Amino acid sequence: MANIKSAKKRARQAIKRRAHNVALRSRVRTAVRNVVKAVESGNKDAAKASFAAVVPEIDKMAGKGILTKSRAAHYKSQLNAKLRAMP
Repeated sequence: MANIKSAKKRARQAIKRRAHNVALRSRVRTAVRNVVKAVESGNKDAAKASFAAVVPEIDKMAGKGILTKSRAAHYKSQLNAKLRAMP
């Protein structure tokens, strides 16, 4: 455990920051799942709408460093492929 006052503060900040980052990452994953669900249900309009909503979220998280740029690109690519494969 940290003994120096500044180290204690950094430890507190790290805990808060981690909780915030976990929440943001969870939000993106939920949005991605919503797109997948819409694709599986066969509702093309809902799938397009949820995809359009999730792309800016993914980009925002990649910009903040919550997701890596490559993971963000992977998410978008895979979701778009699922969307285009819909009949």
